[in-house]
Amino acid sequence: MKLKALGALGAILLLALGVSGCVKSKAADKTKIVFWNEMTGPGQVQLTKFANEFNASQSKYKVVPEFEGSYNEVVQKINHTHGSNASPALFQSFEISTTQLANSKMTTPVQKFIDRDHYDMSKIMPVAKKFYSKNGVQVSMPFNTSQPVLYYNQSMLKRLGIKNPPKSPSYSDITKLATEITQKSKGKIKGMTVEEYAWLLEEFMANQKERLANNQNGREKTPTKIKLDTPAAKHAMEWVRENIKKKNFINFGSGSSAEANEIAAFLSGKLGVFIQSSAYIGQLTTGMKDKLGITEYPHADGTKSNGVAIGGASMWISNDKPKNVQEGAWQFIKFLMKPENQAKWQQQTGYLALNKDSQKTKILKDLYKKVPAAKVPGEQLAHTKPNSANSGILLEGLIQERVLTQTAMQQIYNGSNIDKSLKTAQDGMNEYIKNNNRANGY
Repeated sequence: MKLKALGALGAILLLALGVSGCVKSKAADKTKIVFWNEMTGPGQVQLTKFANEFNASQSKYKVVPEFEGSYNEVVQKINHTHGSNASPALFQSFEISTTQLANSKMTTPVQKFIDRDHYDMSKIMPVAKKFYSKNGVQVSMPFNTSQPVLYYNQSMLKRLGIKNPPKSPSYSDITKLATEITQKSKGKIKGMTVEEYAWLLEEFMANQKERLANNQNGREKTPTKIKLDTPAAKHAMEWVRENIKKKNFINFGSGSSAEANEIAAFLSGKLGVFIQSSAYIGQLTTGMKDKLGITEYPHADGTKSNGVAIGGASMWISNDKPKNVQEGAWQFIKFLMKPENQAKWQQQTGYLALNKDSQKTKILKDLYKKVPAAKVPGEQLAHTKPNSANSGILLEGLIQERVLTQTAMQQIYNGSNIDKSLKTAQDGMNEYIKNNNRANGY
């Protein structure tokens, strides 16, 4: 009896071990998809949730998100690891690296999978879609996308007896608003600021339908030069200088510290108006007791808004990985772009939902009911008709351009000649482009 019992017990143990082993085997059999990203805070939390949900939804793939530092750092790491076991299957990269990556021959354009699956790209916001395409080929999938907008404190304006600005304000509308804020608060509140940030100057140009680079901002062929000393760029800088002279402007400088300081000043009621990425909506609504107001990006007087380009980053698939790994990366991209997931992404981070069907979800309807202003950036993106001025700049070396342009803005804010400062940055960048094109055989 004891032998029979032991035999039965052994059989049970073997069966249990066998079942357990199968479970582990199935988990181990999942194809690992390493996903490099640069998200912090709410973005990182939500990306982790998405990966966990995707992994639980199917049995073939396991996405492993890995934070790899700043946007610049990730691009360098991709360059150094491509072709090795250390490289990721899927990675996130910022908008100004688009041309560099598209020309690098290190990625598989997502167009390959779009065509195969007949994936409906008409559901994706046109301007975002156009930004990450080259010669009609979708090189990457737009993901964490923002629009620059103008923020204002709606409750503060009401307390001061000032009318809200129009939804699509002109430069003079904002000058009037900033002047009223400064005067009616007796100088306790500074009317406005515009960060020394090249992206914002590029957007002022785009909104007046001006292109920074020739060859249709690089969308026809490789740019050979830029033009920065344009009427739109000069007009924007003259507008800033006008407000500096009126003493309703406060300059926080440039970089992440400038953004942190302007947001802190806004939340503490010491700043009335500022221009920045829509990705800050989540942070502002969380930290703000007053009612937040948002308008579309300001445009020059006497002109219509052409619309502005997006900021943020997109998803790229590495071509140094086996077909099944690349397939897993694509399946995760499709998961991220689902209407409900895009709605969650906007709700949790402030980045815009790019799937048009997201606007029908309860998630976004509830968000807009709670924070009506949060609807403005998405509306701005939706009604913008893509053209070569507002669809981004396909130019290698945009990081260099932004450094030079930021220097020009710093000089202008401190009183230097506008034409001369812009021309110096332009000449420096054109020399860089000439050398870069020669080195790459363009």
